[in-house]
Amino acid sequence: MTAAPADAIDRLVGANFDAIRAERPQARDNAQASFVALFHPDDAGDFPVADRHAVAVFVAALHGQPAIAAFYAEALPEAWPSLLAAEAERGATHGPYGTFPAGPLSREDKAGKNYRVDATNRAVLGGRLAAALEHAHFLVLHPRDAAPERLQALLDAGWTTTGIVTLSQLVAFLSFQIRVVAGLRALAAAREATP
Repeated sequence: MTAAPADAIDRLVGANFDAIRAERPQARDNAQASFVALFHPDDAGDFPVADRHAVAVFVAALHGQPAIAAFYAEALPEAWPSLLAAEAERGATHGPYGTFPAGPLSREDKAGKNYRVDATNRAVLGGRLAAALEHAHFLVLHPRDAAPERLQALLDAGWTTTGIVTLSQLVAFLSFQIRVVAGLRALAAAREATP
């Protein structure tokens, strides 16, 4: 297990926001604790750390965040980042998609791409990781289409219920982290543009 960065969000932002982030020390500490628990766990269980980083690269690429994808790619075998980038490009689309129960929100129903890992890349990544990428795509782009069969696909690929929970937590954390980093980068750009 490699040591966790001092503060992952600070590293990803690339600017000093101590004053702003110090206003919410508990939020800062909890964000870093979540990062450490998910990407530098004492016991990764049946969700290897390399696979966690692979999912992170894919999710960051889906969000159009190449710098964040590169951050997580540092822990991967050499060939994987380009393979994951290609998969994210295949899965790229604008969401969210899905359907609401019949009612006033139904007017927002929107059909969208159901992503599947390319067969050649599935052979390289393995069935478990391929299923994880497909599930991550679903969580990012089809959040309102939750259904038991989505989880069954992971179970069928060899995931345990604990691994599925960790995978879902990881994708949720990444969505949070990506938004915080984007917000802080926007503040940095505004600060630089101000005379």
